[in-house]
Amino acid sequence: MATPLLTALIAELRSELKARNTELAGQFSPDVSVTPLLRSRCLAVDSALQRLWYHFDLDETGATLAAVGGYGRGELFPESDIDVLILVANERAPDTTALSGFISALWDLGLKIGHSVRTPDECISLASSDITVMTTLLETRLLSGSNDLLLEITRRLESEQVWPTATFFNGKIEEQSARHEKFGLTGYSLEPNVKSSPGGLRDIQVIGWIARRHFGIGLDELPTGEFLTEEELALLNEGHDALSRVRFALHAKTGREEDRLLFEHQQTLAKQWGFEDHGKLAVEQFMQAYFRNVQAVSHTTALLIDIFQKTLLHNEASASVIIDEDFELIDDRISARHEAVFSANPSNLLRIFSVIARDSRIKRIDPETTRLLRGSAPLLDDDFKQDPVNRRAFRDIIAAPHNMTKQLRRMLRHGVLARYLPAFGAIVGQMQFDMFHTYTVDAHTMQVIANCRRFLRADYTDTFPVTTRIAQRLRNPTLLFVAALFHDIGKGRGGDHSELGAVDARAFCEQHFFDEPDTELIVWLVSNHLFMSSFSQKRDISDPEEIQRFAEHVSTEERLDYLFTLTVADINGTNPELWNAWRSSLLRHLYTETRRALRRGLTNPLAREDVISATKKAAAHLLEFRGFLDDELDEIWAARGDDYFLRERPEDVAWHTEAIADFDDSGEPLVLIKQSSESLIANATQIFVNTQDTENVFPKVCSALELLDLSINDARIYSGTDGATLDTFFVLKADGSPVDSAPETLNMIERAIIAALTTSTLSQSNQRINRTLRSFLSPTEVTFIEDSNRNLTIMELSSPDRPGLLARVGQIMAENNISIQGAKIQTLGERVEDVFFLTTQQGDRLADDAVCERLREQVCTALDTGLAA
Repeated sequence: MATPLLTALIAELRSELKARNTELAGQFSPDVSVTPLLRSRCLAVDSALQRLWYHFDLDETGATLAAVGGYGRGELFPESDIDVLILVANERAPDTTALSGFISALWDLGLKIGHSVRTPDECISLASSDITVMTTLLETRLLSGSNDLLLEITRRLESEQVWPTATFFNGKIEEQSARHEKFGLTGYSLEPNVKSSPGGLRDIQVIGWIARRHFGIGLDELPTGEFLTEEELALLNEGHDALSRVRFALHAKTGREEDRLLFEHQQTLAKQWGFEDHGKLAVEQFMQAYFRNVQAVSHTTALLIDIFQKTLLHNEASASVIIDEDFELIDDRISARHEAVFSANPSNLLRIFSVIARDSRIKRIDPETTRLLRGSAPLLDDDFKQDPVNRRAFRDIIAAPHNMTKQLRRMLRHGVLARYLPAFGAIVGQMQFDMFHTYTVDAHTMQVIANCRRFLRADYTDTFPVTTRIAQRLRNPTLLFVAALFHDIGKGRGGDHSELGAVDARAFCEQHFFDEPDTELIVWLVSNHLFMSSFSQKRDISDPEEIQRFAEHVSTEERLDYLFTLTVADINGTNPELWNAWRSSLLRHLYTETRRALRRGLTNPLAREDVISATKKAAAHLLEFRGFLDDELDEIWAARGDDYFLRERPEDVAWHTEAIADFDDSGEPLVLIKQSSESLIANATQIFVNTQDTENVFPKVCSALELLDLSINDARIYSGTDGATLDTFFVLKADGSPVDSAPETLNMIERAIIAALTTSTLSQSNQRINRTLRSFLSPTEVTFIEDSNRNLTIMELSSPDRPGLLARVGQIMAENNISIQGAKIQTLGERVEDVFFLTTQQGDRLADDAVCERLREQVCTALDTGLAA
């Protein structure tokens, strides 16, 4: 039980710590190092713990109080745990009552304490089997009591060879690899962990631990030389301070040990750092600065690990194989034969990568050569870039038959690519503040190039059978790689990045000896790299007139082949979750139909009437074997409009027709579901609904499917002259995967739709917008485009995703007597990009601008009201 004196002391210490924390938080500035603040907090906590230690007279017992972990290093962030080690001479700890009282008092202080009470023997025993304990013992700092016990531990760690240098090094590298794996092997994730993601604070700490275990001193005490150069130490210190400032701000803002740089924190910190929106968002500028620090830390620590492994652990002599007068091969590393390899011949800054790409024996660059390479990067000046020899060398790298992508990644990592192509340097670390683009622009570009290369490999045929077949017949794959390199290079400058990139691509091609036809193809690809994806998602590609428009824009089969390959590579390099069978099928359909159109000739387009006639003929042929006569088909099909036979496949027309003919009309809607495995459309489950064309059919179906966590990707609505509507929906799970084909699942979907259509009320989703989506709330945008050829109006909707969106839009259309003829649904991260094909009840386009404006206001108001609540 606490005495009044102890109670008063704890209250006093709590007050002092709180006041000191408030004072330190007030002193924080994003422009000033936080190291003094971290040390000041350590001193404040030191003082509080020491006063409690003295209160319990624990010095007299021979016990020792030591700080460990970050606290032991002197780095105590606002909400970090405070780890202490209490050392006692033997298991019979003196005055256990006093120790228990001290530990209880620590908790009463309101600190997040982590403590252990051990003897030196226990510390050595635990450290021998647990590298985490060993690491902790490397960072102990005496707070109070005798230093003898700590010195005994240090002595025994050496004399008993507990985790000798090589073993410790390998153990920490294994730990780091597992941690990197946990965080996706990249520091460029959308919401990185400042402490633990690759390139974070923990990576710097690993280098410090390795150095302390080997040299017995910390990085700041280590003389610069073989293991660590002055420039590398400066990079680590700059990176450490930049990341520490972000971590300090996160702790101060959230009031907890928050190390994740979540979307909402990114925006707040961008303002705190003084960034403003101009050209690109403030948050994107802040995150680019953050990612560049992460990149510097990641590259520097990787080099130091390589240096340590080679110079301090590798004792065996290695035979060298001379490559040429400048380079040699040592084991699997390319190594400079003399220190002037780059300064005497700057062209070697590019040639080294070309040599690697041509020699399959070379797996890595020697770390000392890497140091020379990085130190010589300033030689990549304007004169260097204008030298025809160097321009040919860069072109040779892009055309290299082996490991080209690896060489570009190496050039990016060592600063060569950014210096040779300054426009590329501007996108290094450039993020886009959304949930759609998983990678920074430079990392995305490398991924797209890698995808293009993979499509040329036979082992990718099973994964991308169509794309690999097309890619492998490209006349010159190098043109594809150049287009991939430049396709997003214009991002972050303001304006249309496709057009900006096309300008850069043209200049590059003219400087790097591409002839005019190849230059025009590359420039066209960069300018149009988004066109095929957008067209397939937003246009009705079952309409031959739309195919004709796309074919006229593409104009040649060669352009089509290159554009298709680049589009698939781009989508797969943007977000791993974005590519699915549905998008694949849309692109394949657009490619196949466009290729047919081009082979027919642009002056000989396929008429709508021919498509309709062919569909009816093929469907009738299928139904003939099921006992249908022409008269019966004419009667059933008479109520259907031309669009139905234009957009539906003959197989599906036959499926629908037979079901309608056999249906016992009991007043309930007819609902058919084709299992995804049976569907011809990309593993999407097809749902066919035939019911009376009453108000809210579309929103009711949308609500029913959403409650089942299903996502509509395409909807086709056909209102017949018989007062019925025939609707087709293509659905996947909300995460883009195929729907379970089990009969009970399909029956459940059928029952849910029938229940929704036979209920007078519209089911409302009670789901709330999740935490992540709330960081991206922006106003809904609605635009209307008249399609006079098809006599309909296209409504394009861009809005933050949220539960019930489709149903609400459908309800608004019903309330205004607007018919939805079709919908194409696309979710891109946190936003939806939906397209609705609208007509009046009489089947005409919305010619009245006032009607369109009223719809725009109602849709925007309905979707945006209460969004931020």
